[in-house]
Amino acid sequence: MDENRGDENRGDGIRGTASGTASVPLSVLDLVTVGQGRTATQALRTSVDIAKLAESRGFHRYWVAEHHSMPGVASSSPAVILAHLAAHTERIRLGSGGVMLPNHAPLVIAEQFGTLEAMAPGRVDLGLGRAPGTDGATAAALRRTDRLNEGADDFPQQLAELTRFLDDDFPDGHPYARIHAVPGPVQATSPGGVQSPGRPPVWLLGSSGFSARLAGVLGLPFAFAHHFSSRNTVPALDLYRESFTPSAVLDAPYALIGVAALAADDEREARRQVLTGALSMVRLRTGRPGLVPSPEEAEAYDFSPMEREFVDGWLKDIVHGTPDEVRSGLDDLAKRTGADELMITANAHGGEARLRSYELIADAYGLPRLG
Repeated sequence: MDENRGDENRGDGIRGTASGTASVPLSVLDLVTVGQGRTATQALRTSVDIAKLAESRGFHRYWVAEHHSMPGVASSSPAVILAHLAAHTERIRLGSGGVMLPNHAPLVIAEQFGTLEAMAPGRVDLGLGRAPGTDGATAAALRRTDRLNEGADDFPQQLAELTRFLDDDFPDGHPYARIHAVPGPVQATSPGGVQSPGRPPVWLLGSSGFSARLAGVLGLPFAFAHHFSSRNTVPALDLYRESFTPSAVLDAPYALIGVAALAADDEREARRQVLTGALSMVRLRTGRPGLVPSPEEAEAYDFSPMEREFVDGWLKDIVHGTPDEVRSGLDDLAKRTGADELMITANAHGGEARLRSYELIADAYGLPRLG
């Protein structure tokens, strides 16, 4: 790893550059899905393989999402996974999509991402959400309280505290003025310090208008979860842009959207693969979370009329098919939403299908093969 990397300013670290024939930068969102008959170890190895592929094909960033108590999703510890990915990549931006701020003390997050920034200077993003990333009982276990609304309601204050830890700029007289997140800027201002004062850019994530407005008011980049809240995408992005106030971080709005997309060599195979994720969601929504089923199980499953209605609606929001069909769907989505970046999540039973999908999408857009 090049120790001299990481001099890019915060704005440059946020904005991506489109590659190949893509109209906007393309990125990857990883849930570290675990299929039936597979282990978490295999899923994490797949994440490394996808990150290497994404880096070699010019995808802009690779984010990992925080989820808990879901057997089919092995991404409960984004910071740990990102450290692992940092050791296996050199250029691609790595980040959280996101860390659920109410689940953690702000100082802990500042320390974790300060450590990641020290490991991979200039290529770490800190995406923050206010949802629990799980069910209410698990959230209560994480937060050691059953007052779950309190965490969401306190989100702006928690964000302000985290930002001050990241910047090491609590005012004199503040109870935390003598507390420093390490690694962090304090090392650059200590006698003999040579530590870079840079820190990860903060993104706000959301699936409704709350974080959209807050990101706009604070002048922060915004990521919207289109892949599970498609009806709210355009209203939330409009609200973000209308609320945007230029800041030291950004002089203009910058928004990406998470998109569920899977390409295969033919339409039938793409349908088989995305149906596994749809059945997983049916089970999750009905209180039966489990490992991602195989394509064979998903095809043989006897959906009830209500389940079939849910699946049909779910699949409408997944861009899937041949590489050309997926490219057309992604282009249309970028045009309709005006998103500045598309972050693609490919959920399927096996790692091979996910890897193949990202390769096919890269080929469809003529993304370069980097050394």
